[in-house]
Amino acid sequence: MAARTRGAALRLCAIVFLLEMAFCKGYVEDLDESFKDNRKDDIWLVDFYAPWCGHCKKLEPIWNEVGLEMKNIGSPVKVGKMDATSYSSIASEFGVRGYPTIKLLKGDLAYNYRGPRTKDDIIEFAHRVSGALIRPLPSQQMFEHVQKRHRVFFVYIGGESTLKEKYIDAASELIVYTYFFSASEEVVPEYVTLKEMPAVLVFKDETYFVYDEYEDGDLSSWINRERFQNYLTMDGFLLYELGDTGKLVAIAVIDEKNTSIEHTRLKSIIQEVARDYRDQFHRDFQFGLMDGNDYINTLLMDELTVPTVVVLNTSNQQYFLLDRQIKNTEDMVQFINSILDGTVEAQGGDSILQRLKRMAFDAKSTVVSIFKSSPIMGCFLFGLPLGVISIMCYGIYTADTDGGYIEERYEVSKSETESQEATEESRELQEPRSEQSLISARQEPKDVLEKKTD
Repeated sequence: MAARTRGAALRLCAIVFLLEMAFCKGYVEDLDESFKDNRKDDIWLVDFYAPWCGHCKKLEPIWNEVGLEMKNIGSPVKVGKMDATSYSSIASEFGVRGYPTIKLLKGDLAYNYRGPRTKDDIIEFAHRVSGALIRPLPSQQMFEHVQKRHRVFFVYIGGESTLKEKYIDAASELIVYTYFFSASEEVVPEYVTLKEMPAVLVFKDETYFVYDEYEDGDLSSWINRERFQNYLTMDGFLLYELGDTGKLVAIAVIDEKNTSIEHTRLKSIIQEVARDYRDQFHRDFQFGLMDGNDYINTLLMDELTVPTVVVLNTSNQQYFLLDRQIKNTEDMVQFINSILDGTVEAQGGDSILQRLKRMAFDAKSTVVSIFKSSPIMGCFLFGLPLGVISIMCYGIYTADTDGGYIEERYEVSKSETESQEATEESRELQEPRSEQSLISARQEPKDVLEKKTD
C-alpha cells in the first residue's frame, strides 16, 4: 500500500513538473524570419541556439523560467528564442558566432549578454539594459535605495560638460556590465568629498572612489577596471572577465572544507589587505579567494600546494608565486610591493615556447580526462587509429623487405649470368689455342721424319 502511494505521488510530481514546464514555455516565443521586420516595435531578449548544442539544452529550462518571471513582474521586455541554424542569415546579421548567444535587442541596438547563465543574472541584465542609459537620482532617499540594491554603481555629478559626454559614451558601451546614474551635488551623501565639479564616482565596498583623468587615464577604461568589487570569490568565468581590466589578481587558493589554521589565516590576510589597503592597491590589484586548486593548476600548468597565494596577470598569462612565508598582513603587503617593483620574477607568459607547452599540456589533459571518464571510449578513440597506423607501417616495411629480396635475387641471377658468359668466352678462346697446339704437334713429327730422311 505504501509503495503504491509513493508511486502515485511520484507520478503526480512528474505531471506537475511537466505542466509547469509547458506553462513556462508559453511565455517564450519561437521566432522565425518575420522577426526581422517586427522586432523594432518591442524590446526583445533573445536566445540564439542550435538544436544539437548541449549548452543550449542546459539553458532551455532556465530560459523558460526567465520568460515566466519577466511576465510576472510586468517587464516590457519580451522573451524569445530562435534556431540559429534554421535562420542563419538573421543570426549572422546579429553577429551570432557561437551557441547559445543571448542578446537584448532595443531599437537598432543589440547588447550581448556575457554573464553567468542563471535566471537572476539574466533578468538583472535585461532590466539594466532595457531601461534608461543614465538613470537620474532625484533625492537622497533614492540614492540610499540604490546603494542598498547595487554592490557597484557609477554616478555622474554636475551639469552639462565634456566629461558628461564621455560618461554617456562609456555608459553606452558598458551598460551590459553595470549601472550608471546621474545626480546633483545636493543628493550626494554628506561623507562624499569632491575637490572639483563635475565628477564621476564609483560606489563599492562601502566606500567610493573619484575618477582622476590625470591618474586614471581614459574614463571608459577606468570604469571597466572599477566595475568589480575589490574582493571576490573567483572562478574561471570571473578571471576571464578580469582580463579586460589590466589589473593583477591576487588569489588565496585554499580548501574551504579545511578549517585548519593555515587555510583560515591566509583567507583572512587576503581579506584584510583588500579592505585596509584598498586606497594603495585598488588601481593595480584585484583580490579574491578560490576554493581548490584544480582550475589554477590547469591555468599555470603546474601543481600548486594549498593553501597558497598566486598573483595572476590575466592580460599576458604571467603569474607570480610566493617567495616567502605569509604569516601576517605585513608579509602580504611586502610581497605585493615586491611584485610592483619587479623584485619577484614573473613566470609563464604568452611566448612561443609557452604556447607550445600549453598545446602539449592541453593535449595531455584531454587524453587523461577521456580515459578517466570512459576508459573503453578512450581505448577505442586512440587504440583504433594506432592499430591502423601500425598495420600500415608493417605493410610498408614488409613491402620494402620483399622488394629488397627480389632486387637481391635479380642481382644474384645477373652475376651468375655474367659468370656463365665469361666461362663460355674463356672456353671459346681456349678452343683455337688447342687446335693450334694440335696442328703444331702434328707438324712437329713430320719435320722430325724429314730430318731423319735427310
